[in-house]
Amino acid sequence: QVQLVESGGGLVQAGGSLRLSCAASGSIFSINAMGWHRQAPGKQRELVARITSDGSTNYADSVKGRFTISRDNAKNTVYLQMNSLKPEDTAVYYCNDIVVLKITPGVPRSYWGQGTQVTVSS
Repeated sequence: QVQLVESGGGLVQAGGSLRLSCAASGSIFSINAMGWHRQAPGKQRELVARITSDGSTNYADSVKGRFTISRDNAKNTVYLQMNSLKPEDTAVYYCNDIVVLKITPGVPRSYWGQGTQVTVSS
């Protein structure tokens, strides 16, 4: 019913930048919140950043001041601008949207992207 397609991952040197994108498609009525999570090998998945429908944002302490989340509601797309990358940012990054479908208005559902690898070399 809803597909999330991520792009923008890759290999970058420490101090570099990457921009991740996640486009949602399907029978979407609205997207309440859009976010990015990451999972490093041997670690639990953690929230990196989230943005609500009114533009409010929150970030993990480890990325504050370096990462910026934004969204384009017309395109159902969320972005994550990552600057000053560190080796400890290496992980698979997943987008997560809280979506209300046209067929079930008022019922929020959680959808995940397939993940995109970000590798930061020292």
